[in-house]
Amino acid sequence: MKFDIELVGKVGSMALVNKAWGDIDYNAISRISKELHPGHIWVSSGATEIGRLDYIRRNGCEIEGDYNDVKTDYAAQGQTILMNNYRQYIHPAYSVRQILVEHSHFNDLAKRENLKKLLLRCPAQKAIPIINYNDPMSSEEIDKIELQRLAEKRSDVVHCMDNDETASQIACLVKCKTLLIYTSTLGIYATPNDESTLIAEITGKDVYELIDAVSEAQKRCQGASRVGANGAMAKLEYIKAPLKNGTQVYIANPKYSITEVISGQAPCTKIFVSK
Repeated sequence: MKFDIELVGKVGSMALVNKAWGDIDYNAISRISKELHPGHIWVSSGATEIGRLDYIRRNGCEIEGDYNDVKTDYAAQGQTILMNNYRQYIHPAYSVRQILVEHSHFNDLAKRENLKKLLLRCPAQKAIPIINYNDPMSSEEIDKIELQRLAEKRSDVVHCMDNDETASQIACLVKCKTLLIYTSTLGIYATPNDESTLIAEITGKDVYELIDAVSEAQKRCQGASRVGANGAMAKLEYIKAPLKNGTQVYIANPKYSITEVISGQAPCTKIFVSK
C-alpha cells in the first residue's frame, strides 16, 4: 500500500508543560523536535497554557474577563512561544511551517484540498508542518452555530475541537503510514487507570475486524465518545477513519521517543491490521 506521508503525530498541552516549574517542559519539546524530519506532520496543542504561563510570569497575575476572550488572548500569546521552541530544536536544515486550522478547513471541499496540497508539498521542500487549531481566531459560540448548520445538511461533519480529532483528520487527508497519538497514559487500558492492564495490541485480519476490535476496546473506556471529551473512548473513535485507510496507529506516552514507540521498545497500544 502506498502512503504519501510517513508520520502524523500529536502531542497534548500537558506533555509540553512542567507543572512543578510552571513553565514549558523544554526537555519534552526538544526530544520531540529533534526526531522530526521531512515526511512528518506534527499536531501540537499547548499554545493556550503556554501563553497563560508566560502572561503570569510577565504580569504576576492572570487575565480577568470572559473565559473565551481570555482563552483567545492566551492562545495568541502562546503561539509565538510554541513555534519558537519547535524552530529552536528542529534540525536547522529543515524548514518549519506553522499551519492553523479550523473545522472549515475539513468541511469545505475547496479549503480541504488546499490544505492537502500545502501539506503534501512539504516533504519535497524539506519542511515540517506544525499544526494547531486556530484558537486565537475561533469562537466557541460561532463554531457551534456553524457546525449545527452543517449537521442539518450532512452527517460527516468534522468538528476538530480536539487535537486528537484534528490529527486523525490530517492522517486521513494525507494518507499517512503511521499516526502517533501521545497521551497522559501508556496507551489503552483494559481496566481504566490501571497501567498493568495496558492493551499492547488491538488488531484484526482485515479493516472490518479491526474496527470491531476497536469498538470492543471502547467498551472498557471511561468517559463519553464526543467532541472535546479528550478521553480514551474519544481517541479510539477518532482513529477509526485513518485505520480504514490502512494507517497504523500508536497511542503512547510522550516520555518515550517517537523511535522508541514505533520500534516497539516502549510500552504503548499499537492498532493495526495484521498481515
